[in-house]
Formats: sequence, structure tokens, C-alpha cells
Amino acid sequence: MLRLLFILAALALPATHASPLQAQAGVDWPQWRGPERTGISRETGLLQQWPPSGPPVVWTVTTVGGGYGSISVSGERVFVQGLRNGQSIVSVLNRADGKGLWSKALGPSGNGGGQGPGPRGTPTVDGDRVYVLTEGGDLAALRVADGMSLWQRNILRDFGGRNISWDISESPLIDGNSVIVTPGGRNAGMVALDKMTGRTVWITKELSDEAGYASPIVADIMGVRTIMTLTGGAGVGVRASDGKLMWRDGAAANNTANITTPVYGDNKVFYSSSYGTGGALLALRVEGGELRAQQVYFTREMQNHHGGIVLVNGYLYGYNNSILTALEFATGKLAWRHRAVGKGSVSYADGHLYILSEDNVVGLVEATPAGYRENGRFSIRDQGYPSWAHPVISGGRLYLRNQGMLAAYDIRAR
Repeated sequence: MLRLLFILAALALPATHASPLQAQAGVDWPQWRGPERTGISRETGLLQQWPPSGPPVVWTVTTVGGGYGSISVSGERVFVQGLRNGQSIVSVLNRADGKGLWSKALGPSGNGGGQGPGPRGTPTVDGDRVYVLTEGGDLAALRVADGMSLWQRNILRDFGGRNISWDISESPLIDGNSVIVTPGGRNAGMVALDKMTGRTVWITKELSDEAGYASPIVADIMGVRTIMTLTGGAGVGVRASDGKLMWRDGAAANNTANITTPVYGDNKVFYSSSYGTGGALLALRVEGGELRAQQVYFTREMQNHHGGIVLVNGYLYGYNNSILTALEFATGKLAWRHRAVGKGSVSYADGHLYILSEDNVVGLVEATPAGYRENGRFSIRDQGYPSWAHPVISGGRLYLRNQGMLAAYDIRAR
């Protein structure tokens, strides 16, 4: 009987490195914008009010290297990209204390077009592998345990793309057996590679858009598995089975920098960009094994630059340029707006928005259409460049990356 109880207890333990699509709810944050790329953690039992000085610091490290990418958390490891000695690297830290476990150089770093050098992407953890795309287009599959290279190729060179003004910022998407990226080559706007070997699976030949700065999402929509992203020219939808382009809508794209990850819900997708543009909601319908898109509305009330948008209980929360804004998802109706802690990025957990301004102020705000309700704020150290990395909530901790500094805060309710 004791042996049976031991086996049952062992089976109940979480996997050390869960797949992004099977991550332990509220524990792992294994890729860009969390388990489902929505910026949302399902975790509960978190602080509902912060003390004046902010939540307690668990650890701080200053050795991850420069860059703007966020972090991934899987099992007992934290994954982050950075700049070191002119090389674009990925580092893995111990979640408990922030101590380094290994790091690996993947290729030369870019200069960031004058906006600060270093990587812009976030590693994607899938089982015992981690997939990393550098600012120069080097895509690598590495072993989580020790960083051993399993395969590597340069997506710009291999698919005829060219680097964009402020360097590649995409975080690779794992979908089933494929890794999805957007090299932006002529007749090679999006590609799928075999995640085990790096071999090309399909190419979206109908798409020649230059890459945007956004990262793709994936969803099953009325029986059609679909990859959605914002390229350099449009919001697009691609069939996951073969790479066929199903729609291309330029309403929410600008000619400078398209950055924001699309938001999907209720058979609709919302795209947004800044530089005087705005947001467009597209309704999707199935027709002959493909999806068709039709605009529901266009709004100037959500010109999201880089900070991301979350969809919570039927409302979109994100920055309209420098103003934190709540919009009804279905209609685009404005619920409220507030200058909050200043222009920044947004994530969500346990009833609250976690906002980080590019001027180094962190805020805790209730996610409610009733109005702006702030429940705490504190400042982090200025590192010389804007704070653009999105906040991460995982395992009772808030992680904030600002260039070479990464800090973990205890946000569990007592």
C-alpha cells in the first residue's frame, strides 16, 4: 500500500519542463506572453494590495546582459536572452535564487538601430528543449539541461529576408511538431520548421511582407488551426497545416513599426499599432476549409505601441499611446482611460493588471471596466534605456527585466 501511495504521489507532481501548451496553470510561463501568449496568468492567491515600497524582493541579478526581451519560466529554471561581449546569448538561471546555470552565444548582436543593442526576443521552452531567435535571425534549438546545440539556422539568410530597422524582435512559436517564425523574405513571409531537426516543413509563398516586430499566436478556429501575427504590412492569418495565407488586412498596420501581438477571442482577432494608426477587430468565418475575415470595427482609442494588450472578461486593457485604456472587445466602446504610471507594458493575473512604464515605474491596477483603481506602485532602477520588457507572473512571483538587471518579487498573499 505504501508503494502504491508513493507512485500516486509521484504521478501527481508537476513535470519539470512542461510544454507551452501543457504548462502548469499559474506556475509556468514558458514563452512570450505566457502559456497561451495572451499575457494572462491563471494564478490566484496573489497580493491584492502592495506595500508602499512594493512587494518583497526575492533576488536580483545584474548579469543577464543588455536587451529588451522578457523572460520564460519553466520548472525550476528561468530563461532570458542578452548581450555579452558583442554576442547574442541565452542564459538559464535557477528560479530559487537567480544563480546562473548555463549560457550560450548564438551569433553576433545587432546595434538596435540606435535604440539600444541586444536581443528583443523571449525564449520558448518546449519539454526538454528551448528555442531562441536572436536579433540577427539566428534560430537555435538547445537542450534545456545544458544548452547543447541540437540545430541552428539563420532565417534571414535561408529565406531571403532582411533585418528590420530596430532588429528582429519575434519570439518563436511552437505548434505541435513545428516552430513558426516570420523571416519576411520574398514569397517566404512565414515559415514552419520541424522542431526536432530544423528542416523546412512549409513556406507561406503568398506572403512577401517584411517582418514586423510582433510574435505570432495560434488557435483552433471553427475547426481550422490558424496562426495569426502582425507583419510589417498587415494583420495576417495562415493555415497551420500547410502555411496557406487565408487573410491579410492592413487596417491596423503602419509603415514604421508593427509590434503588438494579436489578441484572439470568440472567433475574432484584434490587431493594433501606434504611429497614428489604431486597432481593428476582425470577425472570422469558415468557408471551404479556410477562414475569411471581415472588419467589425476600427478604433483610434487603442494605438498600442509595444506594451501588449490583454483580454479579460470581455474587455481589452492596454496602452493607447501613453494612456492606459479599457475597451469593450465586441464593440470597441471606451470604458475608461488613465495616465496611470506612464506609457508601458501590461500583463494580468488574479484580477489585476501588472503594468510597467518605460520610465521604470511598476503598478498594480484592478482589471475592471468600472474605472481605474490602483492598488500599489513602486520604482525600479533606471538602466539607461526605456523599460520595455513585459512583466511576468509565475509561481507566486513577479519578474521584472530591465536591460542587464532581472529581479524576482514575492507577490503571494499571506
